[in-house]
Amino acid sequence: MSDAYRPRGRYFEEFQEGERIVTAARTVTEADVVNFAGLSGDYNPIHTDAEFAARTPFGRRIAHGLLVTSIASGLAMQTGFLEGTTLAFREIREWKFVKPVFIRDTVHVVITVEKTRAMRRLGGGAVDFKLDVRNQHGDTVMKGVWTVLVLSRPQDQG
Repeated sequence: MSDAYRPRGRYFEEFQEGERIVTAARTVTEADVVNFAGLSGDYNPIHTDAEFAARTPFGRRIAHGLLVTSIASGLAMQTGFLEGTTLAFREIREWKFVKPVFIRDTVHVVITVEKTRAMRRLGGGAVDFKLDVRNQHGDTVMKGVWTVLVLSRPQDQG
């Protein structure tokens, strides 16, 4: 038995097209919005000014779309299925912001393995994950496809 580190994440060969992974949920907080505005420099009043936001069609402040995209990434990583086996986050495409996310909304992600493509020269393959970010009501708030390059299983693990 080897004492070598074995990543918690899954190797490229372990992903099956059509399989689904559901993340835990997370509530978007006031602190998240304030901290993201400071980190990104995006102080758009739709996110930071309650009086301004009250006069918009949303009627209140909304969370930054890229904040929620980042939360979705974190929720996906917390499942562990890519921990230690990711070579690179390669692409985001067909990304749609479907509905607003408000402060105190709770989101989770339903991830479906859409497609796998071996890329032997990189030592793994590309996996297309279809993401469906949902709020506490089960409504899709954003969706799209992420492509991740994932390591192949080491030869000695057959």
